[in-house]
Amino acid sequence: MTGGAMPPAHEPMPAVRAVRMRSLASRRPVLRRWLLIAVLTVVFGFCGVLMLALVGATAGVTGTVLGAVLSVVVVGIVVPVFLWVDRFESEPAGMLLFAFLWGACVATLGAAFLNDIGGYLLGAADEGNPLVAVGVAPVVEEVLKGLAPFLLLLFRRREIDGILDGMVYAGLAACGFAFVEDILYLANGYASAGEDGLVGTFVVRVLMSPFAHPMFTICTGVGIGVAATSRTALVRWTAPLIGLACAVTLHSLWNAAAVVSSGGWLVVYVVVQVPLFLMFIGLLVWARRREASMIGAQLSPYADRGWLTHAEVAMLSSMPERRYARGWAAAHGGAPSKQQMHEFQDAASELAMLRARLNRGQVDEQALGEERALLDLMSQRRQQFLGTAIYRKFEVLGHL
Repeated sequence: MTGGAMPPAHEPMPAVRAVRMRSLASRRPVLRRWLLIAVLTVVFGFCGVLMLALVGATAGVTGTVLGAVLSVVVVGIVVPVFLWVDRFESEPAGMLLFAFLWGACVATLGAAFLNDIGGYLLGAADEGNPLVAVGVAPVVEEVLKGLAPFLLLLFRRREIDGILDGMVYAGLAACGFAFVEDILYLANGYASAGEDGLVGTFVVRVLMSPFAHPMFTICTGVGIGVAATSRTALVRWTAPLIGLACAVTLHSLWNAAAVVSSGGWLVVYVVVQVPLFLMFIGLLVWARRREASMIGAQLSPYADRGWLTHAEVAMLSSMPERRYARGWAAAHGGAPSKQQMHEFQDAASELAMLRARLNRGQVDEQALGEERALLDLMSQRRQQFLGTAIYRKFEVLGHL
């Protein structure tokens, strides 16, 4: 027999074996992804059920249900704010959900135990003790909430492109924590004082301070964002710690104000808590404008080289102009054209973040391949929505 001996019958042909190996390699990321989802589902589910069981054991089923229903208001207020902040370059939905569920399930359950342990070690086992509220709870809760963006920094660093991303992940983790913590307080309020206790707690915690926890934890998020974009090892390690220290300080100040305000709560709320809230809003607006400016700066070189026009760069770095462009596309090309414009804008945001990483020296073959793929996608989508608009224009003229 010429051409070499045939392999044994029980072994696959070399070409077949190679195909099978490539197929197996392509399946591994999918298998790892589903395994990770399964593990996180079990962990979050276990922690969430256990936390609700603890609330139900202390406040009863009725109080727990009422607390859960009313606490949803916090989610309805806070989550849209962070999604609004994140509109230039939307983060992956799975990572946003991870941050929220970490805060709602893992951080709350950990805080329930660690706050008690810390209070016991300090000789202040009573949950309402000022020492626990000011000296223990801020440290425990901010560390646990801050772990969500920190874990994302460790394992999904390419998705954190700056301060705004760190703030969004930290804010959603804090929102999840506040959601479950408010269930606890609302349920206990109902259990101790009936409807009056429930309504009073709802007004103070849900209506008057829904952003309390996010205000603190975004400090950690800022540190995470700085660490993700810094070239200096010292900054990468110290920035999250400084952010965490600021979060703990603000949390302690907030709790101390609540402790000393038994005789003048409204005055302390206006003097201390309202200014903190206004600073929080100002920080969100600044971070969003900063990201808009960064997108314009990173895309301008592509306009200089002919990949974009300078008018497109101006549109892509302004949210009102982006909305106008999508409206124009919808008016001239219908829903398909609007979707193509939306994908063009999303690809441009991704390109700007990628170019920022490249400028920081994070250059590899994968990044360069992604850059070319995004440029090709943008060119394709531009041709599509412009072609659709021109076609629709001639179609309308043909009916005149």
